[in-house]
Amino acid sequence: MLTKLQAKVFFLGGTAVFFGIFLVLSIDTHLKVPDQTKEKNLTPAVIAGKHIWEQNNCMGCHTLFGEGAYYAPELTKVVERRGKEWIRIFIKNPAAMFPGQRKMVQYNFNDEQIEQVIAFLEWCGNVDLNGFPAKPPLRDALQAMGTPTAAIASTGPAPLKKPVPAIFTTASCIGCHQIQGQGGAAGALIGAPPLDDVFRRYDREKLITWVKDPQKIKPGTKMPSLYGVAVNEAQLNEIADYLMSLNPAAAAPTAPAPVPTPSPAPAVQPK
Repeated sequence: MLTKLQAKVFFLGGTAVFFGIFLVLSIDTHLKVPDQTKEKNLTPAVIAGKHIWEQNNCMGCHTLFGEGAYYAPELTKVVERRGKEWIRIFIKNPAAMFPGQRKMVQYNFNDEQIEQVIAFLEWCGNVDLNGFPAKPPLRDALQAMGTPTAAIASTGPAPLKKPVPAIFTTASCIGCHQIQGQGGAAGALIGAPPLDDVFRRYDREKLITWVKDPQKIKPGTKMPSLYGVAVNEAQLNEIADYLMSLNPAAAAPTAPAPVPTPSPAPAVQPK
């Protein structure tokens, strides 16, 4: 049983100790903030992008760092998930990629403002948030699956390994689809399949028709309409040619037909 004096000393001493711990932890946290927030990366473009974000009430629909509304997608890691080019195209005309679906306002930002917004979102994505937002639980599993082993065994050898053309990045194909081990960050969220074995499902003409107008073939699909927005005719043909070239059967060189060796002429016997 503590006396009144002992209880008073215990209370004041415990309060002082825990206040000291709290003070040390607070100072340590504040000292770490510049490194965690990548303060050195706060360029004028990032700051201008933040002002645009606030002036247009983007958090009225989106969340950032887990705060905001929940009507539109969370944007903390959107640059990692989608890529700068995809964001650039989407902000210019939100309805072009998803006609009749997206409800995002078209703000008519100029090119400089769009780059500032992207710079701000990129900075947000690089902030150390101790694991937030969590990665989709099925993303790694889906990426690891790639082309199912059963499908390979039943339909032929595995797709060939070839360098991925730049158009797959500039058109942000690999923002959703995985190909040759690259990309696919958003695939688990929207069900975008890997493209390594797309030649098993489509021939060249069907693939081109699908990319040109996916909504016409499958209304409500998550696949955006990239043709005429992010992909022109020549680039579309480049995409189709590359995906078809992954087919080992199409890439295998045809052995030339053996040339028959003429039989020697019969020797002429002297008379």
